[in-house]
Amino acid sequence: MVEATPASRDRVVDAARALCIVVVTLWHWTLSVTHRTPDGSLGMPNPIHTVPGGWLATWVLQIMPVFFLVGGYANLVGWERARSRGSSAGEFVRVRLRRLLWPTAVWALVWLAVELVAAALPGPHRWMWEWFPGYLTPMWFLGVYGVLIAMVPFTAGLHLRYGVWVLVWLVLLIVLGSVAHRGAGLGWAGWVTSAVVWVFCHQLGYAWRGWDLGHRPLRQRLAIAGAGLAGLVGLTWGAGYPASMVSTVGGGESNIFPTNATIAALAVFQLGLLILITPPAERLLRRPGAWKPVVALNVVALTIFLWHMTAYLVVVWVFEGVGGTLPAQPTAEWWAQRWLWLLAPSAVLAVLVALFARVELAARRPR
Repeated sequence: MVEATPASRDRVVDAARALCIVVVTLWHWTLSVTHRTPDGSLGMPNPIHTVPGGWLATWVLQIMPVFFLVGGYANLVGWERARSRGSSAGEFVRVRLRRLLWPTAVWALVWLAVELVAAALPGPHRWMWEWFPGYLTPMWFLGVYGVLIAMVPFTAGLHLRYGVWVLVWLVLLIVLGSVAHRGAGLGWAGWVTSAVVWVFCHQLGYAWRGWDLGHRPLRQRLAIAGAGLAGLVGLTWGAGYPASMVSTVGGGESNIFPTNATIAALAVFQLGLLILITPPAERLLRRPGAWKPVVALNVVALTIFLWHMTAYLVVVWVFEGVGGTLPAQPTAEWWAQRWLWLLAPSAVLAVLVALFARVELAARRPR
């Protein structure tokens, strides 16, 4: 696959996707203060509130917008190829959704089987979502992304016909929704705005691809990054939105649930960073030593996303089974254990990927 990579492929996009998978996985494993609550459930807040200036790191490490940027880029490429082959919109959506849903269905069936067996055993039973809701929290991404895939024939058509005006109207909708939510106190407006924000991020991915933003003059790339940064500063310092792009302990409001305007600004800022580094990153990624890990990660990216929390949970069970105690606060002991929560889940995940990656590979093959 490394040798077969065409010269025209934008390797920075693939590298961004691989980076997203790595950051999400390592964040959940090493930057979650996983502990038992009084009722025996597992909670997993992050320690950002205890790290001076830690909120600033989230402006780079909250990479969910990048997932949607990359998704928009890749979906536009796929849509263009489908149209050139004469494929219908329905066929395009079916193929893209099959890649997403087959591995997800296998993951869900395995866990459902485990839950049913556990429920049939003597004694009380608590379902996964009752005692470890954090396990399922990352799965919201798959639902939202699936809806965006289904909308590609429509949204890609809007991009090709109206270009930048689509982004302008989405920004206006985000502004109106934000005023209705924060100003008028309409709770439903916050969730509507959340949906529009993710459509905006995906549409930005179309712009990345369609306007070849990574190869624009430096001043234009700087302007995009600067616009995103200005939006973040204005919203967090001027409009009172939280500075952290992830939920924090004691925070009265979250930028991510429901997703608000700061995440839209973050998407513009992160897109600006990606296109700023595109020229040197492309040169680096043409080296086999740098390109091989990117290819390897992307081949099993969805498998890693689906199963990384299972690997983590297995290690939690083993750790507690041998007498270990999960600290409830990010103490010195907790920080000293970070190496364990990097290496041990990695070993378990390697086994799970070996077992289930074939499903992801099969889902990509033509029927």
